[in-house]
Amino acid sequence: MEVIKNMKTVKNNSIILIVFLISAITFAQKKEKDTLGTEVINVVKPYTPTVSDAFKIKSSPEINDASLNKKNPIEYTIFSVPVVSTFTPDKGKAKVLRIKRSEPVYENYISAGFGTFRSPQIDIFYHNNTTRDNDFGGFINFHSSRGGLKNVSLNNDFYDGKFDGFYKQDNQYYSWKINGGARLQKYNWYGLPENINFRGDANSSIQEAHKYTNIYAGGELDYFDSVFQGGDAILNLFTDNKGSQELHLLVQPKLDLPIASEYITANARLEFLQTSFAQNYAFTGKLNHTFFTAGINPNLEVLRDNLTLNLGADFLFSATSVSGEDSRVYIYPKVTASYILIDQILTVYTGAIGGLHQNSYKEFVDKNPFVSPTLNIKRTDEQYNAFIGFKGKLASNIGYNFKGFYKSEKNKPMYKLNPTKTDGVLLVERGYEAGNSFQIVYDNVKTIGGIAEIDINLSKEFKFGGNLAYNIYTLTNEAKAWNLPTLKAGGFAKYNNDKWFAGADLFFSGDRKDEFTSTINAAKSLLKLGNYIDLNLNGGYKFGGKLTAFAKVNNVFNSNYQKYANFKVQGLQLVGGITFKFD
Repeated sequence: MEVIKNMKTVKNNSIILIVFLISAITFAQKKEKDTLGTEVINVVKPYTPTVSDAFKIKSSPEINDASLNKKNPIEYTIFSVPVVSTFTPDKGKAKVLRIKRSEPVYENYISAGFGTFRSPQIDIFYHNNTTRDNDFGGFINFHSSRGGLKNVSLNNDFYDGKFDGFYKQDNQYYSWKINGGARLQKYNWYGLPENINFRGDANSSIQEAHKYTNIYAGGELDYFDSVFQGGDAILNLFTDNKGSQELHLLVQPKLDLPIASEYITANARLEFLQTSFAQNYAFTGKLNHTFFTAGINPNLEVLRDNLTLNLGADFLFSATSVSGEDSRVYIYPKVTASYILIDQILTVYTGAIGGLHQNSYKEFVDKNPFVSPTLNIKRTDEQYNAFIGFKGKLASNIGYNFKGFYKSEKNKPMYKLNPTKTDGVLLVERGYEAGNSFQIVYDNVKTIGGIAEIDINLSKEFKFGGNLAYNIYTLTNEAKAWNLPTLKAGGFAKYNNDKWFAGADLFFSGDRKDEFTSTINAAKSLLKLGNYIDLNLNGGYKFGGKLTAFAKVNNVFNSNYQKYANFKVQGLQLVGGITFKFD
């Protein structure tokens, strides 16, 4: 009933478009183009991923259905559930190790496990077809924990459940797909400031529970051998139990136009975002944000022997109703080049790109579920990102990628603690006002940094590697780059044979800064969050083709480190379970 009520409260002037294109879950093979990618070394490992070049949090499992369009069996692993921590390290993309083709592969599976902190988790994937030209199915994922953090007085349990269904149809000249689903999450603002002594009434008055609901639908249309290549779209309705709601629509048509030996592409963008919060943090009124963006990105690809050159630009018009924000035209460079100096051994690449990113409430929650429902939503203007790097192979089994960059961003978002409205005695009206939630602050930031990646395949069964990122931030207004570490690194090792598999993932984050502020006495103090190392192990045994037993040990060092200020993660976690695969 809560979901239905939230849907009915969407304003009449919101433009709800029925999505005619497709989805977050992709079931089609994409046409490969020889375009430059600045991140080229993929960390190959089962679902427990490592930190990627972009170092974005990837906390929710996803189904990549590209192989389902094929009539050959798909491949998958059992590790589709994230680390069962109240908050987890950053995650990146993942791939499975190669398995002998003589090993039977089944197209559907059920995976279930249970662990410490009373944490059940389940994955179910099923798909079928009525003809050789269609495919339909669904994916269910659920994991939860009863909490149990030491020295934490507030409830710290959580759950995260997701369902996604899809239908795909292939025709002679085109294919289309639709999907939709829902995600329900529940967390708690349990991270009370350590420098406040909360007494009985003040503590018990805090209503720390908060819930999120996301209902979405999407589509994709792919034309074969046509100037109009189709496109994709996604519509999200995101709400919480504090009166917030967000409608976000993104439609991206695409054109491909071969001219002589060259190749011209044009990707269009239509984006609408409307976000409203029941009140601001000062409780002086509502917060409403509306944005509309339309643009096109033409690109000319030039191929000359060992040279690949992409000449493009991004032309956008973005309008907004937000006070203090401009409605204006944006133009960004999209120029990249790569040159093969030594075939398969050394490729040099460089470029200058930019873009306008539409921040959203949903995106901020996905990265940090402990934000308050009082956020200021702005667009991030990445004016330019100039980079140079080299990539290739040191040997047939050793790949590498090194890149340096310099970029400038206007309104770069950062998480920062909200001021506390209690001294430990005063009662708070809302559960996020005790210095136990985060706001978003924006600043104009210039970043100079470098990225290094390497992976080594010792055999078909065993591989390992690592990555490192170093960033130096220069800010215009803020005192510190809040919650942005200078150094991040990750490492992995994976082994997989006919019967056994095992893996290890290591995450490192350098120091971060935050600030404690009190609205009562205007006191401020800088908080230093120390670096942390998180080691996760996994392994299992395959009982023939259908049944697999698995086990995971997360946070091996049993460290209650703080990913964000005051929010400790769970210590040593043990999880065990089985996976059953079937047709």
